[in-house]
Amino acid sequence: MNFPQNLRRPKGTTLHRIHLRLVLSVLFSGIIISPALAQPEPSPENRAAPFIGETTQFAERIEVQPVSNDQAIDTRLTGILEATGWFSDIAVQVEEGVVFLDGRTGSADYRTWAGDLARKTSDVVAVVNRIQVAEISPWDYSPAVNELQTLWKLALQRVPRLLLGLLVLFMAGVTAWMVAHGMRKTLGNRLNPLLRDVAARLMGIFVLLLGLYLVLQVVGLSGLAATVLGGTGIAGLVAGIAFRDILENYLASILISLRNPFRIGDQVEIVGHTGLVQRVTTRGTVLMDLDGNHVQIPNSTVYKSIIHNYTANPNRRENFEVGIGFENKISLAQNVVREVLKGHPAVLRDPEFLVLVDRLGSATVNLKIYFWYDGSTYNGPKVKSSLIRMVKRDFQEHGISMPDEAREVLFPEGVSVRMSEALPARRAEELPEETTPPGVDTEAVTTESEGNLANEDEQLREQGRKSRVPEEGDNLLEENPAEMNSLTDR
Repeated sequence: MNFPQNLRRPKGTTLHRIHLRLVLSVLFSGIIISPALAQPEPSPENRAAPFIGETTQFAERIEVQPVSNDQAIDTRLTGILEATGWFSDIAVQVEEGVVFLDGRTGSADYRTWAGDLARKTSDVVAVVNRIQVAEISPWDYSPAVNELQTLWKLALQRVPRLLLGLLVLFMAGVTAWMVAHGMRKTLGNRLNPLLRDVAARLMGIFVLLLGLYLVLQVVGLSGLAATVLGGTGIAGLVAGIAFRDILENYLASILISLRNPFRIGDQVEIVGHTGLVQRVTTRGTVLMDLDGNHVQIPNSTVYKSIIHNYTANPNRRENFEVGIGFENKISLAQNVVREVLKGHPAVLRDPEFLVLVDRLGSATVNLKIYFWYDGSTYNGPKVKSSLIRMVKRDFQEHGISMPDEAREVLFPEGVSVRMSEALPARRAEELPEETTPPGVDTEAVTTESEGNLANEDEQLREQGRKSRVPEEGDNLLEENPAEMNSLTDR
């Protein structure tokens, strides 16, 4: 510890004298320092009594001898507050370092800011903030106008970015179209037309999304760009749920075009509807039924249903039933029917036709006749009509009866029954003569009513070509070669 020069222990002094000198030194220092640390109590005259409703803020430290006078503080604060433009009727008064602020403002934050500014000014002892906050009228649209002006300025500032973004978006669209077109050219005939189109569109959409992401980045909406890319999967899920039936039909159309269960012009039966296939679009399959009506079936139903394709195999089988009397010889009747089938030009030899005993009725023995014919050439109902007519004719020639079902009539007990006399047989000359139109052979295989047994597929196709197909869209199926040949011949 360093002591003053006069308090250092001289040679020869005692310890008591040193202690006495230290005590005197401490007392002397206290007398000198105490006046400097003392703070004078403010007099009642100098105390600034705040007005009622005013905010008074005292400085953390008050200088005894201020550097700046009141006039300089007044001038400085008035200039700053007027420069902001936030205050009206602003008035600053400074007395003995106390700042009095008067005026009006439109925000409480501006009022607080003015008080903080005055408090932080050098040589300010206290602040009395009497600035009034003006109440905003509900009919005051100035905040909305200011907001619109701000947005307009921001829009003007972003015009160059927007123009650059539009240029990038245009280039992305052109690139997406070129990529899709190139995909279609590259794939060529390697894939189904629908799959080729789907692959090309997916590539184009991917390039377009990438371009959209770059546009958002250029404009300065990087957060929105991340949201768009992140929400693509969610949007796809929502779209899949909302448009489930549409997507199901679309996927079914792709599968139908890949599997090719039928072609254009084929005669098919789907969910109970029989007709010729007109077209298959991304939504449904259009048939023209045998009555000339268009039937539209959703592709999802077509793909999940049982399909009968009558054109895939031209050979078709029909059957009919005929009953003979019990007194007739069954083998003779079978041989008669077989001879009729052998001599009929529409009946195929392979596969073989069959004449089987089906069941015993109440008055007849029923025969079931199965035969095959070429469906691409002949009409099944017409061929069956011709065979039934010829079998009935040959049965009559061979004396084979075809009786009606037996009927049993019960009369109540006590009712007398008397058989009436048989009617006299009509003479041959009284019977009407059977007239045959000239040029018609009664023994012919077909008649004019049966229309030479030809099938009606070509007539239906002609009706389909002349009619308006109600289902719009590209046809996803290949043309039937028979259909193409018929069009070429025409």
